Amino acid sequence: MTAFLARRTATLGVTVLLASFVVFLIPYVTPGDPVRKIIRSRVAGEVVDDAAAQGLALELGLQDPLAVQYLRWLGRLAGGDLGLSYASRTPVIEQVLPALWITVSLVVVSLGVAAAVSVVLGAVAALQEGRPADRVITTVTQAFIAMPEYWLAPMLVLVFALQLSLLPSAGWEGPASAVLPVAVLALRPISYFTSAVREGMLEALGAEHVVAARARGLSHPQAVWRHVLPNGLLPLTTLVAVWFAGLLGGSVIVEVVFAIPGMGRLLFDAVRNSDIPLAQGGVVVVVGLAVVLTTAADLVHGILNPRIRGRHA
Repeated sequence: MTAFLARRTATLGVTVLLASFVVFLIPYVTPGDPVRKIIRSRVAGEVVDDAAAQGLALELGLQDPLAVQYLRWLGRLAGGDLGLSYASRTPVIEQVLPALWITVSLVVVSLGVAAAVSVVLGAVAALQEGRPADRVITTVTQAFIAMPEYWLAPMLVLVFALQLSLLPSAGWEGPASAVLPVAVLALRPISYFTSAVREGMLEALGAEHVVAARARGLSHPQAVWRHVLPNGLLPLTTLVAVWFAGLLGGSVIVEVVFAIPGMGRLLFDAVRNSDIPLAQGGVVVVVGLAVVLTTAADLVHGILNPRIRGRHA
């Protein structure tokens, strides 16, 4: 188990470093000259003076060698300094933290709803294997995969906000404004979570320790509650973390459609405005948090799963 923990920790460090280098390369792989775009964003007009461009590049340190720029950026990053926004000239961290809190709140609620619904649906499907309830749940939840956010979000706005006037179409001002974006983000995870719970419970229903417990006089509901359901919940530890990581950076469409001032919207605006420090800072925070959460989920799964504990003992 110690070797397992050491390997996962080492992998975490390498992944974070590689991710930081990829994020650093953002301005070098995007089309156009970022210096000239910055000047155009501050001054009206399309013609940019060469002297002004060179002066700004010198001020921002963009004429230094790539390795020097990366080490300087990495050093600031290690100290919690994400730099200054090119557009607003304010610290990036001051824009990232409020947006991150909104996105994390949205994702946590969405995955909480998805997990709660999936546990119920997965348990019913497993206990009714092969029966109509199982077939209906499996068919409906699998259909959720074919509903991408860019299609589902406008459809829900059209029906529930514009036609029925039951919910607000945009904004982030109260529980009612969170219903539609949460529904959009929760739908696809429900499909995967339900399948994982169902498969885990079916595996546990035929396990030797469950059969032995029933032979000792444990009732079927007690066996399900004590032994079968926990086995079905185990895969969710990793799945929820993986989806959390994915939704942190994958909520752009939902946040843009519903005008939610979260990380997705922030990154969208940063890329549109060629605000490189803001884009870099936002991406590195999202990627770093995603990597840490995924690794933590792997560690928890390894600690809770006896087979992994035995394999790495």
